[in-house]
Amino acid sequence: MSYNQIGYRNADGVLVTQGQTAVTQATSITTGVTCSAYSGVITTVSQTVAAGAEAEFTVTNTNVAATDVVVACIKTHTSAGDFIVGVSAVAAGSFKLRLTNLHASTAGNNVLVINFIVLKAVA
Repeated sequence: MSYNQIGYRNADGVLVTQGQTAVTQATSITTGVTCSAYSGVITTVSQTVAAGAEAEFTVTNTNVAATDVVVACIKTHTSAGDFIVGVSAVAAGSFKLRLTNLHASTAGNNVLVINFIVLKAVA
């Protein structure tokens, strides 16, 4: 059985991914992006997400299979509000990211930078 190499372990045993891509969202916080790499950085548009509200967008990624695991985290948070990011769906060729503003009274009002990695699942 052969597997495509998506990364390597460095001298310290740390997994390093290859081919990271960066994209910037356009138009609105719900506008989808295309980022076809095993890891990447997504910069959102300067957004407004009300207190206690959510926004979701699709990431088109030709490397993603429906059985894969996608992990995302907020790298940089310059916005008001208290945001978390989660992966709400994974399908062949795409995944969805959901941004949730946990703050009870303050709306989000700026840019978020999100890191993601695709972990290939083998059935």
